[in-house]
Amino acid sequence: MNSNFAQTPQPPYYAVIFSNQRTVADNGYNLMSEKMVELALRQPGCLGAESTRGADGFGITVSYWESEESIQAWKADPEHLIAQKLGKDTWYSHYELRVARVERAYAGPTGR
Repeated sequence: MNSNFAQTPQPPYYAVIFSNQRTVADNGYNLMSEKMVELALRQPGCLGAESTRGADGFGITVSYWESEESIQAWKADPEHLIAQKLGKDTWYSHYELRVARVERAYAGPTGR
């Protein structure tokens, strides 16, 4: 299995999809991004995360959660609140966040 993929359980569970367009300057973004991923993965109810960013600065991070309550707790985490404010004020020219319930999940191909 590719280590870039989150190891999620059988559905149902929740996905938080964070699509964003970065500003040009780093301004501490990379360091904070790494810290937030590590912190999120230690949160109760976090099942994993997957993230990618293109050369144009467009990125998508999907985090997986056991419940809506665990998502709300992560959103309210004090360190995450600081990162959210910095993102709005400094790091993102635009972002969209979506929360979805995963009902089915498939993987493939097998044997590779």
